[in-house]
Amino acid sequence: MDPDLALVIGLIVCGFSIPSIMSAITDGRAPRASAITLLIAFSLLLYALTQKPSGYTLRDIPAAFANVAGRYLP
Repeated sequence: MDPDLALVIGLIVCGFSIPSIMSAITDGRAPRASAITLLIAFSLLLYALTQKPSGYTLRDIPAAFANVAGRYLP
């Protein structure tokens, strides 16, 4: 898997899991499904960070999104 794709998917999954965690906490439920999605997101982010030799900085994230959008979206 391409490190840029793993980074983008990891960030998107992480962003979607945060409202799910907040909802579960406010309803008094255990955020089990949200914890699993966060584990998947962090695994993807760790994979992306370890596979790119130079690593990522905050300035590289928009370029990674543009790179993935240009490559995988028609």
